[in-house]
Amino acid sequence: MALPPEKATELKQIIHEQLTRMDVHGKIREVLAESLREEFQTESQQLSEEDLMQALRQRGIVDEVMKELHFMEDRHTRELTSTPKPATHYIDKETRSLRKTNVDPTRRYLHLQVLNGKAFLEHLQESDPLPGQACSTFTLCLHFRNQRFRSKPVPCACEPDFQDGFLLEVHKDSLGDGSKMADATTMLSICDPVQLVLLKTDTSGETTLVSSHFLEWRSILGTEKGVTSLAVELLGVGSECKVSVGVLNVKLELYPPLNKTLSQEVINTQLTLERQKTAEKERLFLVYAKQWWREYLQIRPSHNSRLVKIFAQDENWVNRPVCSYIRPLRAGRLLDTPRQAARFVNVLGYERAPTVGGGGKPEQWCTLLAFLCRNKGDCEDHCNLLCCLLLGFGLDAYVCVGTKGRGQAHTWVMTCGADGAITFWESLTGHRYVHKPINPDDPPMVEQPKPLYPYKTIGCVFSHKRFLANSQPLDAVEVCVFDLHDESRWKPMSEEAIKSVCSPGSLASLPPFPPLCSSLLDAATESNEIELQLRLLVLEHRKDLDLTTVWDDQLSYLLSPALASYEIERTTGISAGNEEFQDSIRRAVPDGHTFKGFPIHFVHRNARRAFATCLRSPFCDEIISCRGDQMRLAVRVRVYTYPEAACAVWIMFACKYRCVL
Repeated sequence: MALPPEKATELKQIIHEQLTRMDVHGKIREVLAESLREEFQTESQQLSEEDLMQALRQRGIVDEVMKELHFMEDRHTRELTSTPKPATHYIDKETRSLRKTNVDPTRRYLHLQVLNGKAFLEHLQESDPLPGQACSTFTLCLHFRNQRFRSKPVPCACEPDFQDGFLLEVHKDSLGDGSKMADATTMLSICDPVQLVLLKTDTSGETTLVSSHFLEWRSILGTEKGVTSLAVELLGVGSECKVSVGVLNVKLELYPPLNKTLSQEVINTQLTLERQKTAEKERLFLVYAKQWWREYLQIRPSHNSRLVKIFAQDENWVNRPVCSYIRPLRAGRLLDTPRQAARFVNVLGYERAPTVGGGGKPEQWCTLLAFLCRNKGDCEDHCNLLCCLLLGFGLDAYVCVGTKGRGQAHTWVMTCGADGAITFWESLTGHRYVHKPINPDDPPMVEQPKPLYPYKTIGCVFSHKRFLANSQPLDAVEVCVFDLHDESRWKPMSEEAIKSVCSPGSLASLPPFPPLCSSLLDAATESNEIELQLRLLVLEHRKDLDLTTVWDDQLSYLLSPALASYEIERTTGISAGNEEFQDSIRRAVPDGHTFKGFPIHFVHRNARRAFATCLRSPFCDEIISCRGDQMRLAVRVRVYTYPEAACAVWIMFACKYRCVL
């Protein structure tokens, strides 16, 4: 039976990788050089293909190749099994289909090829992974002018072999006449860099931000053939921002090539002018910010201890105004409501910025691309993204900087309603709180509202256009009045000054904001896979306790409405469907039997890690280790996918058994 072309290509690629890994070509050369001439006893005799194959068989090379060569099973077949066979080469677990790209012949494209890496010295001692062995991987994420790309994962090594290419459209309609192809002069005015984010994923699935780099691509405008090669040095992040982590060999090519190129002098002059303009704007803003801060301190000496944060460091430890981290972000068809946006931000992982040694909380606000690609970040990263999304939905949103219990620094999001209503949004949990200020001048007999939020003090609020510092006598949140137009309570910064350094296109050094990407996860497939793994883990755990395990598939299915109800409640704040769930469970559990259930929520898809967490709960351990007459176990997993790789994972363990007194 003939293979389809795409399968034949895949088969050839697997065979080629195997032959290269085993150095079969070198072995064949050795056979030819050392022994074939002796066996056939003449240098003039021509060797046929059959003679070569016979010699290779005699030395066991053919048998060795066929023994080592395993072919990847069809994806639809693998989905039915819980433990696929280990492959002899690295397999990208993410589904990747080759898509045809519509290339507009009237547009200009930049083909960026990432060839390989050099000098990733942290992985100098790592050996090549054995066949079927799990290994850490590198993944490269790119963003350029609203276009995002992600490379295939490659094993971590001192010289990682990326061998990936990305086609970036250079000209956009927003630059003017969309029907004209961008010439060299037009492209020279495009100051957007290509942002490269390098991630490392370990064998447990945890991701680490390795490097964040802004690639200046316009040097290609001065090359005659429109082709240039670059060695891009990648630096670390945070406290290691001055340390090189490796070098990427990159090839840039313009399609179609330029008819008329620019001189390197013109290009260098343009880049120098942009840097000088940026530096001057930043200097003027810094002068203004210092003067504004002096005026703020003169209002009240206690203002010196309030959390008024004007600048923040990004992952490269570049100081930027906090307003530059905010910009209205529209999610397109990916998110439908502000509360759904809050749920999406909530299920992104929380991780404090890494630090070496002590010294308190490190200072690091990530650029949006680094946060989205890593799929986790600190509290400030969550707040910035939530504020951007709420602004995109047309709300008057601000990031608040203050403290919560025990004086711990914290950020949250605030929205101001058209009627003056103030709502706080906790980005890490998705909870919403309505703020009703307490009037400290009221007599003791007047009943005051009791705050439900965890926030204690507030120093400042900011958005993409405004920055306001709290200048009220008390900075306690419960007594604050959030009338942001009252300058006696909130000292504003000049909106023109903020616009000069924070508005889109104001500075060449501002990182561009990427769009959100739809989820690549299949919710049903992920749910089934996690559920199968949990069943195996429960089976092993009960076997160690000398207990048998009998699953009730019908009872497992009946748990689905409960999980759906929990997710709806987390998203909307409204509980629905609980009555139907309880009624179905009553019908499924016979008289004289006991039912126990335990739901739990995760934002990762690691079944073994989730199971270990469940066992730490005495309620869940009681269900999993339950003994009884006619004991039946049930487990149900439901994965809810959100943009990027974010997901909410609900798991419910349950059991029913007959009570014996």
